Amino acid sequence: MAEEPSPDGIRIPYHKPVMLKECIRELDLKPTGTYVDVTFGGGGHSEIIVQMIGKGRLIAFDQDPDAYKNASSWQNPNFQFVRANFRYLERYLDSLQATPVDGILADLGISSWQIDEPSKGFSIRFDGPLDMRMNNSAGISAEEVVNEYSAEELERIFRHYGEVTNPRRLAQHLVAERARRPITTTFQLKEAVWPLAPRKAEFKFLAQVFQAIRIEVNDELAALKEMLEQAARVLAPGGRLVVMTYHSLEDRLVKNYLTTGNFEGKVEKDIYGNQLNAPLRPVWKKAIVPTEEELAENSRARSAKLRVAERVAAKTGQAFPG
Repeated sequence: MAEEPSPDGIRIPYHKPVMLKECIRELDLKPTGTYVDVTFGGGGHSEIIVQMIGKGRLIAFDQDPDAYKNASSWQNPNFQFVRANFRYLERYLDSLQATPVDGILADLGISSWQIDEPSKGFSIRFDGPLDMRMNNSAGISAEEVVNEYSAEELERIFRHYGEVTNPRRLAQHLVAERARRPITTTFQLKEAVWPLAPRKAEFKFLAQVFQAIRIEVNDELAALKEMLEQAARVLAPGGRLVVMTYHSLEDRLVKNYLTTGNFEGKVEKDIYGNQLNAPLRPVWKKAIVPTEEELAENSRARSAKLRVAERVAAKTGQAFPG
């Protein structure tokens, strides 16, 4: 992997992830700690972490076959790769006798190398098969969603996952278009929905449509909820959870859970009216956002928000929510 020099001696990947230095800083790495990168992707974060933890341990998760191929070339005794969705975090960490851990990093969404691969079907810029599966050997594809879901089901995902204007009209229009011919490629999907795109906001609309379908295909929000709840259980007291989101649906879930211990953002109280402590405590009140310099270099960073929390120690006899 091509690299750029760093003054502190740490090798920085040439195609570095969004807010890479902030992510690494907020993990508060310890040389003998155990850390988890639940979104290995191209390995940008993991590459830095294994350099910095010395005799520590890094376990990386990813369900994408290409991520597995990338990780297979790594020769480091302190690194282990788990080819699985991060919703199975606790199960695999227990089997590896890796709990409790000192830090967990999650860089949500899809990585640049996934977007730039036409065969995955994530991007509106490239024509390719309508797939959108993070693991293309399991689950339903975007083609199945687009061509087989009812108008009511399509309306649901466009409304809740894409937050598009007039999702019912869009769903009905898509059903009519697929009746003319099956929609099997990304460009065919773009062509089918283009007439409904708001003027001067066409590409934002397309991004919302693609996002909605991708979230449905990969069950992303449910998986995120499961991972967050498990992260709170596997972290050691004082251990950090560092999560980067790229759209409001993810960020809302993360913010609510880190601040209240539930996904509705409601402060929970016991029968006496005392506030129940959430298992995690935010390190910063507000999300960390990219610098102006990074925004100028990487347009993908513009929607990124980084939230950080620490695991708090449960009081004797106290059971945390979830």
